[in-house]
Amino acid sequence: MPLKKKSFTIKDWDVSDRPREKLKSQGASYLSNAELFAVLIGSGSSSESAVGLMKRILLSINNDVQKFDQLPIERLVEFKGIGEVKAIKLKAVVELSKRFQKQQPDKTTVLNSSKIVYESIYMDLDTLPHEEFWILYLNQSNRLLEKYRLSKGGITQTTVDLRLAFKRAFEVGATGLILAHNHPSGGLTPSSSDEQITRKFKLAAASVDLRILDHLIVSKKGYFSFADEGLL
Repeated sequence: MPLKKKSFTIKDWDVSDRPREKLKSQGASYLSNAELFAVLIGSGSSSESAVGLMKRILLSINNDVQKFDQLPIERLVEFKGIGEVKAIKLKAVVELSKRFQKQQPDKTTVLNSSKIVYESIYMDLDTLPHEEFWILYLNQSNRLLEKYRLSKGGITQTTVDLRLAFKRAFEVGATGLILAHNHPSGGLTPSSSDEQITRKFKLAAASVDLRILDHLIVSKKGYFSFADEGLL
């Protein structure tokens, strides 16, 4: 009778290679992405270690950690060894990571190009399943004073109140504004309403000595800049 093959788990590894022990002795920076996630979920399945499981999940998104928050809970639980509790833990830690990065916006960077603006706002917008409209308030030197979510809407559009936008500009002492909103569909072509709201902002801002420096449309595919395309 053939011998039953024994499953190979993290407990069979050398102590120095186990994620928890490795983190404790060497520090978190020495762990791979898969190992860090493995520490979080604690265990894999009867046939796969936690590290192996996380490597497989990461492979499904081409090892791009930035795309991890795009994996819905329903997709995560399809992987053997990931139940609902583990999936919720994974989603929670990814969200905490995003909030940590957004907590203290870099107010020393000069937002003088669409690429820099995109790098400052994309984490807030590119993976949302609904549309949101944000404003970046800048000082005279084009340095960021505040990122502000003006409105949150549905899948295709959101309501924008210019009065609230300008009220906040005066409160923070801004002289320049950069508009930004996302397209959950992934498309980057501005709609007629996108063009209309941009014109309204520009006209209203000029009457109160404020500058509209750009309007970015953000999606998973990248961004579209009204300023770069000469539409401001």
